[in-house]
Amino acid sequence: MSEDPQNHGPLIVEIDAPEADPSSAFDTERALQTAIVLSRKPRNPFGRFAFWVFTSLFTLILSAAAWDFVIGLFAANTALGWVAFGLVILALGIVVILALREAGAFLRMARLDALRARAVTDDLPSARAVVADIQRLYAGRADLGWGMARLRDAERDVFDADALLALAEVELLGPLDRAALAEVESASRQVALVTAFVPMALADVATALFANIRLIRRLSEIYGGRSGTMGSLRLMRHVFASLLGAGAIALADDLVGSVAGGGVIAKISRRFGEGVVNGALTARVGIVAMELCRPLPFVALSRPNTGATVSRALAGLFGG
Repeated sequence: MSEDPQNHGPLIVEIDAPEADPSSAFDTERALQTAIVLSRKPRNPFGRFAFWVFTSLFTLILSAAAWDFVIGLFAANTALGWVAFGLVILALGIVVILALREAGAFLRMARLDALRARAVTDDLPSARAVVADIQRLYAGRADLGWGMARLRDAERDVFDADALLALAEVELLGPLDRAALAEVESASRQVALVTAFVPMALADVATALFANIRLIRRLSEIYGGRSGTMGSLRLMRHVFASLLGAGAIALADDLVGSVAGGGVIAKISRRFGEGVVNGALTARVGIVAMELCRPLPFVALSRPNTGATVSRALAGLFGG
């Protein structure tokens, strides 16, 4: 705005342009990813050392107790001593097998994390390497055979890194996303039903905890992680760290409709209202777990919405 020298008044110049939307300056997805990164604090070296010391001490005490027990049985009765010795050997073998399975689960989860980190690239050779690793990851999956064939036929004609990664996401992760979303809807529906119809104290809490752990493990299996018990707990810790880090953003964007719906239903039945809210929280956990289990971030495919997921889950109660 300036002054006209002849009229000595303000000169107003109108510009035909759309009004600025202040909310557009706030990138929700980028803020969510930043909150996830900030929520993962680096491990404390002293804490790791203390965990190693206490674990070693517990293992030593247990081993010494088992040794004394077997030696005592040998002294009292040779036959019972051999039976105890055989059982101890079998127990050690089972522990070794479980440890190897857990180590393999951690390696598979680390492989998915590495692929997701490498997928953020504009370099075509790097993108081709990521797509090749994803193809090796899902080689032999019968449910992805058609998508794998389409990807092989089309990837030779793609010369852009973003387009190649988008093609791999659509052809390979699209079917997996649908299967994962069905698991999320099932878990959300189960938690909502138990909360609404089971009046027992803490039943909804126990059901939600069990459903969330099983859901996270199932999602890891769908995307190729096949996490074990410790791997599932580690993944669950990352999920809740991400939820805490991005809680304000996520709840403002995804849970408003679900909580509002729960408030409307709560006027009819308080337990039904609580069921909707608990189901929405379970769906939110599942969607975050999907993000952490995928070998590629949500780019070409839309990230699931919590409100829509809960609506479909509750509609399934009535065959809708």
